[in-house]
Amino acid sequence: MIRIGLLRHGEVAGGPRFRGHSDDPLTAAGWDQMWSALGGDDRWERVISSPLARCAAFARAFARRHALPLAVDDRLMEMHFGQWEGRSAEELMAADPEALERFWRDPETYPPPGGEALSRFRARVLDAWNDIVTTHAGRRVLVVTHGGVIRVLLGHLQGRPPGRLLEIEVGHGTLHRLSIPGDAQGGSAAGITSG
Repeated sequence: MIRIGLLRHGEVAGGPRFRGHSDDPLTAAGWDQMWSALGGDDRWERVISSPLARCAAFARAFARRHALPLAVDDRLMEMHFGQWEGRSAEELMAADPEALERFWRDPETYPPPGGEALSRFRARVLDAWNDIVTTHAGRRVLVVTHGGVIRVLLGHLQGRPPGRLLEIEVGHGTLHRLSIPGDAQGGSAAGITSG
């Protein structure tokens, strides 16, 4: 059995927007959300993080505090939003409401203009996931990443169609605990809880 915690980064400076690969830092509240989500849990054995500052800064601090090995994996970065990078939903609704509504309704068919296709994003995230599950059997691994990455993983484990990932709620600074049987090879989770 491998136990995995998927921790989404907390609140980010600049307010809600399509960040994707934009490298904005956490706010003080964002740091607090992440520490609170872990609730003093120091039983993790390894930390794996997205390289983006809103994940990696906390991952480094947490790993240092608990003397844990830390790995950074580029495949755990958020989806790239192309021309929408750094823009808010309000800005996009004013500029091109049809494109935004199509994306929300069917992200698989209508990616952001110039952005990463959902199929490609999903493939790289699942590639990282399969490596984590096969390499760390029997361990407790904390993965610090993004909302889109967590949606892909939870959707995969729940057997949801990729086009319905936006239906999965993943708030800032939330922790999703997974228990994966050692023979699952990245398949269904035995148990999923969110905190």
